[in-house]
Amino acid sequence: MTELKARYGVRDIVKLNWNEDLFGLLPGVREAVIEELRRAPLYPEQAYSDFRGLVATRTGADSAMVSPAHGIQALVFATVAAFVNSGDRVVLPQPTYGLYRQACEAAGADVVQVPTRGYRLDLEPMLSAAQGTKLVFVCDPNNPTGDALTPNEWVGFIDRLPAGCLAVVDEAYADFIAPDKRPPRIAQVAEGRRVIVLRTFSKLFGIAGLRLGFAIAHPDLIPCLDAVQEPFNVNRVALAAGMACLADPAVIEARRRQVVAARDGFAATLAELGIASWPSQANFVLALPGGDDLRWYEGLLRRGFLVRPGSEFGLEGHLRITVGPSELMATVASAIADVADELRG
Repeated sequence: MTELKARYGVRDIVKLNWNEDLFGLLPGVREAVIEELRRAPLYPEQAYSDFRGLVATRTGADSAMVSPAHGIQALVFATVAAFVNSGDRVVLPQPTYGLYRQACEAAGADVVQVPTRGYRLDLEPMLSAAQGTKLVFVCDPNNPTGDALTPNEWVGFIDRLPAGCLAVVDEAYADFIAPDKRPPRIAQVAEGRRVIVLRTFSKLFGIAGLRLGFAIAHPDLIPCLDAVQEPFNVNRVALAAGMACLADPAVIEARRRQVVAARDGFAATLAELGIASWPSQANFVLALPGGDDLRWYEGLLRRGFLVRPGSEFGLEGHLRITVGPSELMATVASAIADVADELRG
């Protein structure tokens, strides 16, 4: 960041490029972290029983289905290490979160990428490609598009998933979807369907810097995930913060609504500026200002806003923009209008 500030001549930069939380800590998290620091000399409880139990309560899972980890990145690598051998085929959509491909290629897998149809996962070709495949990764809502599958789409997909293929679903952004609109994956895991769900505290819950996530898998598969992760793989402070985040469902829902309102309001403002965006179910907006997205990127950076150029995902002419509070997004929209005038001039 220091280098970017010097290069573009700005004093401050607002990071809108990694989809981090910009709304502030949830109530009780700061206090929980401070309190837990007193126990920093002690290893965390290795079984993570309290954390597993609270996650189970909030998700509807059984605690035996929960495997904690230091973020979804660790879970992606653990899942690949547990279930993928060199030469196995793995199916990914394209574009999607790039770590899936990195982890699979590091394991020596044969990675098959299935292009999206527009901004949506193209499920039929993914099912066809999954024949004889060990894993299929599904990011839902997908990153970088923000598009989400409907419950019916998901059920149709998992019902037709070939035998021997395991669906690994990254639900990093699922917390931004209203609970009654989410696919019934936890119930499917409990039923023994071929599904592993990955969740994080880095997005809605806003503790990306503490690195905390968990997998929900059938109890028969949990030992496989635990076996490839190091002992004490989640620190005390992260566990305490995570439990504080989950303490009050009403607070969680209020934060979700706050983010959704800011996101949808920002998308509406972009439309008023003549800039299209795909309907997002995440905490970011994929905008289509057109032209050279790197020029848009640099124009916004000179105004103190760091976004992701779509060309990094193969989406030329797009910008992926993290959503923050409505007041912040109004200033972002104003900067976008300024850049539009500059590029037209």
